[in-house]
Amino acid sequence: MKPQRPRPVLESMIRSRVRQLQARRPVVAASLVQISKHCGREGCHCRTGEKHTGHYLTFKVAGKTKTVYVPQDLVKEVGAWVKEHKRLRRLVQEISQLSVQRIQGHVLDRKRRRGRP
Repeated sequence: MKPQRPRPVLESMIRSRVRQLQARRPVVAASLVQISKHCGREGCHCRTGEKHTGHYLTFKVAGKTKTVYVPQDLVKEVGAWVKEHKRLRRLVQEISQLSVQRIQGHVLDRKRRRGRP
């Protein structure tokens, strides 16, 4: 069992992360993927050499994977939106873990005050 942090330290860590929760740009809960494929046209260079590449967002809706094409000029911007979602998700996870530690610390403090080990 790892040592408990003092309550004021946990509270300041939680407040710090809560302040960071504000989105800095649009957010998209999806994955940005690059797909290479053959187009199917006769005589196209992709039949014998380099395939056509495209970028797509993939995400789940009602348990089914959906795909949306991302135009080349938006790839960098949409990639930043995906990263922002991951940053926010990581922060929420950290806040949750710190909150659980705070609850556990409260329970231990209460037991100690009652004279239990």
